[in-house]
Amino acid sequence: MQDKFGRTLYKAICSDCGKETEVPFQPDGTRPVYCRECFLKRKGNRRFERRRA
Repeated sequence: MQDKFGRTLYKAICSDCGKETEVPFQPDGTRPVYCRECFLKRKGNRRFERRRA
């Protein structure tokens, strides 16, 4: 399957919520993979932590 930019999408399981998702890279099992919702939550938390420091 491809996304609207023509990139190949790969099926994966989100490391946080366990939901099936598709990502534009082939997961290699060495790093966590997140669905869009969990990725955005984590990204938002990281921004907040940086501002507090």
